[in-house]
Amino acid sequence: MFVSDKPLSLDALSRILKIDHGEVERLVEEVQEELARESRGLDLVKTPEGYELRVKPEYREAVMGLAPFADLSNGMLRTLALVILKQPIKQSTIVKVQGNKVYGYVKALAEKGLIEAKKHGRTKLLTTSPDFERYFGKSSEEMKKLIEEKLKESK
Repeated sequence: MFVSDKPLSLDALSRILKIDHGEVERLVEEVQEELARESRGLDLVKTPEGYELRVKPEYREAVMGLAPFADLSNGMLRTLALVILKQPIKQSTIVKVQGNKVYGYVKALAEKGLIEAKKHGRTKLLTTSPDFERYFGKSSEEMKKLIEEKLKESK
């Protein structure tokens, strides 16, 4: 899990470890308990995509500069920034700004559990998800203020 660029499902873990689902679930629970009990810097978190190791929120600030959002492409970050700033926002509005690649960005962000995409007529209505704050260690409102400050600075 540590070197994977995406969360791993129980199926994937079962294939990799060559053991059955029940044993994988038992091992995952055991590791989660150990990480919670010890003063460790990592959490083993279940996401909509599967399981992943994450830096605990209290340590994120200290390591943020080492690889800030390395798993999010620039396009995904731009899309997420628009969602943060304008939520709820229609996917079609973002497509007008960024082009057709937005469909892939939205899908990836939703799979990571960072945004919610709900059907809205012929498009989707996008908002940040409850997992957003756990991932970034800040609420969407705090992130919105940071983005607005950066935008002001760049003018």
